[in-house]
Amino acid sequence: MEDAAAERASRLADAPWREVTPTTGVMRGTWGSVRELFANRELLGLLTRREIRAKYKDSVLGMLWSLARPLVQLGMYYLVLGQFLGAARGIPDFAVFIFAGLAVWGLFSEVVGQGTGTMVANAALIKKVHLPREIFPLSIVGSALFNFGLQFVILLAAALFTGGVNLEHFVALPLAILVTLTWALALAFVLSAVNVYLRDMTYIVELALMIGFWLSPIVYSFAMVKDVMPELFTQIYLCNPVTLAVFGIQRVMWNDGTDEMFPESLNLLLVIALCVGLVALFICQRVFDRLQRDFAQEL
Repeated sequence: MEDAAAERASRLADAPWREVTPTTGVMRGTWGSVRELFANRELLGLLTRREIRAKYKDSVLGMLWSLARPLVQLGMYYLVLGQFLGAARGIPDFAVFIFAGLAVWGLFSEVVGQGTGTMVANAALIKKVHLPREIFPLSIVGSALFNFGLQFVILLAAALFTGGVNLEHFVALPLAILVTLTWALALAFVLSAVNVYLRDMTYIVELALMIGFWLSPIVYSFAMVKDVMPELFTQIYLCNPVTLAVFGIQRVMWNDGTDEMFPESLNLLLVIALCVGLVALFICQRVFDRLQRDFAQEL
């Protein structure tokens, strides 16, 4: 027993020194994180599958539950807002219009909401195993994309049934998804790191997402916004990347929308939002990298 312990100590002494959180330049640090994530891509796949299975473990309907919430929301908004309050009168195919917005918002809110708590939820792994901590928010992205894919199939079927897909503006669809993922992941990085030190962040994010839902054109059209808001506030409203992403998917999947229901140069606005989002993602990853150095002690 003593010989085995002595041999192990000898191997550890001969092993090269490796810094867990090396101090490097900004670009070198980011590139190092990307390389480490790529080296652990199999682990990322395992964690993503774990997130998906955990949601439907021991349930009878399984993955169908990922459709239950948006469909119930769709029914309630369609009935209460569309029929009782009359919002559907100025918006043709109101159900497709709402479901397109709900799909984008569900993707964004799932990544941000669940991503905020990933460090705390995986505290046991973080304290015992060295691995790139960015892998946990990324696993939430994979799980959210899976759920979004299921909802998108329903949305596509509804769009084809009611009037077809607007192929003329199809480029807005991938741009909208990329904008949503970029900004959601950027927020998930920085919020998950801050949540380690300030556990109230989870509740703050829940309130912010509740407010953010109504700041996006999901249950009302852009034409309604322009009718009641001054031009300056309308331009501020268009600075919200999630708003632009909702417009993008509605422009493609909701074929009955007229030009006045969308901002001018929507594709250009989406490209700008994506470029700014990539910069924000880079900054948030660097903030995450700086804050993660004390995760094990704080957790």
